[in-house]
Amino acid sequence: MLKLNRTNAKETVSYPTRILQFGEGNFLRAFTDWIVNVMNKETGFNAGIDVVQPLPNGMVDMLNDQDGLFHVYLKGIKDGKPVTEFSLVDCINKGINPYTEFYTYTESILNPGLRFVFSNTTEAGISWDENDTLDMHPQNSFPGKVAALLYARYKAFDGDMSKGLIFFACELIDRNGEMLKKYVLKHAENWQLGSEFINWVNEACCFCSTLVDRIVPGFPRDEIKEIQEEVGYEDNLVVVGEYFHLWVIEAPDWVKNEFPAEKAGLEVKFVKDMTRFREQKVQVLNGCHTGSYAVSYLSGIETVRDAYENLEVGNFMKELVYDEVLTVLDGTEKELKKFANKILERFANPFIRHQWQSIALNAMSKWETRNLPSLLNFNQKHNMLPQKLVFSLAAMIAYFKGESNGVKYSVQDDEWIKDFYKEAWAECDGRPISIYQLCEKVLNLDKVWKQNLNHIPNLTITVSHYLFLITQVGMKRAVKAVLAEDNPLMQITIDKMSS
Repeated sequence: MLKLNRTNAKETVSYPTRILQFGEGNFLRAFTDWIVNVMNKETGFNAGIDVVQPLPNGMVDMLNDQDGLFHVYLKGIKDGKPVTEFSLVDCINKGINPYTEFYTYTESILNPGLRFVFSNTTEAGISWDENDTLDMHPQNSFPGKVAALLYARYKAFDGDMSKGLIFFACELIDRNGEMLKKYVLKHAENWQLGSEFINWVNEACCFCSTLVDRIVPGFPRDEIKEIQEEVGYEDNLVVVGEYFHLWVIEAPDWVKNEFPAEKAGLEVKFVKDMTRFREQKVQVLNGCHTGSYAVSYLSGIETVRDAYENLEVGNFMKELVYDEVLTVLDGTEKELKKFANKILERFANPFIRHQWQSIALNAMSKWETRNLPSLLNFNQKHNMLPQKLVFSLAAMIAYFKGESNGVKYSVQDDEWIKDFYKEAWAECDGRPISIYQLCEKVLNLDKVWKQNLNHIPNLTITVSHYLFLITQVGMKRAVKAVLAEDNPLMQITIDKMSS
């Protein structure tokens, strides 16, 4: 079988680099890169991409080994019918590791034709790092890297207003573009780069907050041989995604004119205010994912579809969305239910094997972003706790033990979070008071929650009730108990916790 590269794949096109992309993972390749690929073919957008690896370890070597080429394999429902579709993406020119190829990285950021920057550096990527300095090669944080690259362009082009950049932040945090700009300007002030540079950033650059939506399970490990036979190449970077896609970009009209995605028939919406879109998407789709992953995985269910089709876990997911999340979102009941129906329908996509373990990556920061707002708003609006969301929180604490029914599994999160849970679970002897103390420690993690959740009336004791239940009877029986409000297991658990 032929190796996938530009020598063997004769039908590829080379485009001038107009986009710098921070992030080489599955999502951006199946979403933004796929979108640019369609725009190049359908509208003559004529844009190539240089991909920057945001961390020292990553996949740019694999990307370069295939000359930036890979296939996107879409599976889903189109016009009410099942559809599968392959696309060869050829818009990536090269991958760059700035930690080992800083000169190449510098050449790319000083490219006169560069106009756009895409990023997906995870929820934790847009953050403040006070240790970043201008002379680092490169800076630790993504905002630090952006501040340094903009200053390099500002100096290289003598403050030319036409050499500013348009940023499309795709991190799943609220107001992602605004947050990026905030930290970039903070670095500019700390590094004393001058008021003229800061004015140039404000006037020549545009930081767009965006909302991204496409389920991307990633590399199809179980069926890669069959897929490679079908595409006719040895492609080790195939990425699977659902057919559905939506990109909401909050930006002025002139940005829309420069990025004509709508003319390619793509679901890319430019809006003045994306608040409503974001709240619905993040709290319903992402919130259901993050709110259900631990419940599902600890029930022995590995994929989203299998969980949704499971009687108990599927009902848990539906009740979490319809009975708790939707009640605190803006919009009419009819509108919100229609939106939720469409979202949950995607979970049953027969073609997608979306692994819960991939959703579990960085679960703590995801829960704070996706689920905590629903919990807080529900509590404020109804003066009571949303039981499915609270149970979800308890399930996540159980998941971070890294062991279920004697079977150990790998937990992927920041090292300090893994160390915290390792120590906290080691100190927990399983008694009700010990479970309560464990929950108390977790809810007091200000670094995650930005507040002390123990101050929410009855939250700590309720989470500990659920966690004790999970440890006593296992996740499967615990879920059944939560779904059946009068289940005697719940009363037994409360009695034990109270004794």
